[in-house]
Amino acid sequence: MQTVLIVIHLIVVIALVIVVLLQRSEGGMGLGGGGGGVSGFMTGRGQANALTRTTAILAGIFFLTSITLSVLASQSRAPRSILDGAATTAPMAPAVPGGPSAPAPGSNVLDQLRQLQDQSGAQPPRPSAPVQ
Repeated sequence: MQTVLIVIHLIVVIALVIVVLLQRSEGGMGLGGGGGGVSGFMTGRGQANALTRTTAILAGIFFLTSITLSVLASQSRAPRSILDGAATTAPMAPAVPGGPSAPAPGSNVLDQLRQLQDQSGAQPPRPSAPVQ
């Protein structure tokens, strides 16, 4: 479902860019020409109204697909903690005999620090005062 909406969204974006570039500009910097005897690709009043109407419809579809995609993305995302993923991605040193044991898999960083503190029995060193 999400892939189909993304494809539709991309088609609408490309069509919207093309329709906007086809419109006659008032400043003279667009593809349609700015006046002064230069005949643009679509210069008739009826064609201009059709391009304006098409732009509005494509913009509405663009907003609709954008909102739908953001709602679908937020529903598939579950809340999680940053600290939960940090324990599994951190490189672990092999257990040293007589040293602290390796933390249990799936424990987070705070649990690992508490486990190390309990094993050593000492308080962690406090940071020194800044040198002036």
